Amino acid sequence: MPAGQYSKDPAIDRALRHSVRDGMAYSIAAGGGETYFSAFALFCGATAPQVALLTTLPPLLGSLAQILSAWLGNFVGRKRLILTGATLQAFTWLPIIALPFWFPDQAVAILLALFALYHGAGNLVAPQWTSMMRDLVSERRRGRYFGHRTRLTTLTSFAALVLCGALLHAFDTDGRTYAGYVAIFLIAYVARTVSVYHLSFLHEPPNPTPAPDIHVSHWWSDLKATGAVGFSRYFILMNTAVGISSPFFAVYMLRDLELSYLEFTAITGASVLVQFLTLSTWGRLADVYGNRLVLLSTSITLPVVPLLWLVSGDFWYLLLLQALSGLSWAGFSLGAGNLLFELVPRSRRAAYIAFHNVGTAAGVFGGAMLGAAAVAVLPPRTPLLGAADPASNLLYVFALSGIVRAAVAALLARRVRELRKPRRELTAQALVLRVTGFNAMLGLFYDFIGRNPSGKSGDDEVEMPAAMRGEPRETDRRNG
Repeated sequence: MPAGQYSKDPAIDRALRHSVRDGMAYSIAAGGGETYFSAFALFCGATAPQVALLTTLPPLLGSLAQILSAWLGNFVGRKRLILTGATLQAFTWLPIIALPFWFPDQAVAILLALFALYHGAGNLVAPQWTSMMRDLVSERRRGRYFGHRTRLTTLTSFAALVLCGALLHAFDTDGRTYAGYVAIFLIAYVARTVSVYHLSFLHEPPNPTPAPDIHVSHWWSDLKATGAVGFSRYFILMNTAVGISSPFFAVYMLRDLELSYLEFTAITGASVLVQFLTLSTWGRLADVYGNRLVLLSTSITLPVVPLLWLVSGDFWYLLLLQALSGLSWAGFSLGAGNLLFELVPRSRRAAYIAFHNVGTAAGVFGGAMLGAAAVAVLPPRTPLLGAADPASNLLYVFALSGIVRAAVAALLARRVRELRKPRRELTAQALVLRVTGFNAMLGLFYDFIGRNPSGKSGDDEVEMPAAMRGEPRETDRRNG
């Protein structure tokens, strides 16, 4: 790329180039390491309820570090907080690697603490990194820069997921599963260390954006007026419904269906690949028809996907199902992310997003605990078309998640507001036909959740600038 691609200021341009490399290095750690946390917990002897605890409680505890980070930003430089959190996260990989060797009997309990430390370190970075990048990237170049960065990081994450999965499968086939985890987690450690090196080139402007006031009483009334609170209520409850099943898909595939690590990687990677391939299409549709419509259109497929896991445990069927999941999550994540930035005033954004993320993590944790309680009492059953498949009580949890998702979408999705008036009007049913070609019997549900409470087809609010484009967001790797 030519010099000055992202900024005419050489120091800022160099910082942004290193930020792209930082993102790619971190994506290797995320795609090749974090993706296999649930599988590693199973390897360490965790039960299904323990996997649910390990995959949801640490993110909840870690999300509290975002609030701590916003407060520390008043006293400590942003770059120092970013480097401290990223370095701590990198070194957390080392005790995770050694855990099964040194403390095999206490692995699950210690893993809980290490996962919490890992997520807490990452969340310490997030608000400060977002604040600094917003200062470094001009609004005029923001969409192009983050679009370019996101494409590269997504491709890197997918490649790392596939290659590390193949490496783990090779070691497992040779009877050296632990050595396989050591290999892929060492790769994640090195990659995150490289990420820290590139973060050290971040350029902190001489007059950074002041740390936001995080006292709720100062901005609650403004947020209610924009619709941000209503959106967060819907988003948190939908993630609560998702949390009922999300920790158990890896358990179902690896423990109950006894899929190989290679098959598990392929099914997980299918969702990531489809998200990457369809994200730009969803972005164009959101630009024309609005983010609210994209959110409504994907709110119907999110309940359907976990229900389809009840049909069959066939590998090829699950691979196709994950492609549908990736299509749904790409649109939902993009629409939700853009609406959050649109509905929250800029002066309140960093603090509100921290609280929004804590609420979301709490919802996922609550849903997972509900799913774990159901697993403890429900009997096993076989898939509808898979009498030869092993029976599993996790299928009831998938069904429960789908039902709760549908209820949340039907009751709350239509209440989500959008400040920006879409350039064109379209119904949610027509949009889903445009994206998937599906029609079937979904029209009635779309008509129901796609209307405003007033019965009008569009929003009548004052038009606002388009939602921020290309903000960095982690790829959603959830199955179902």
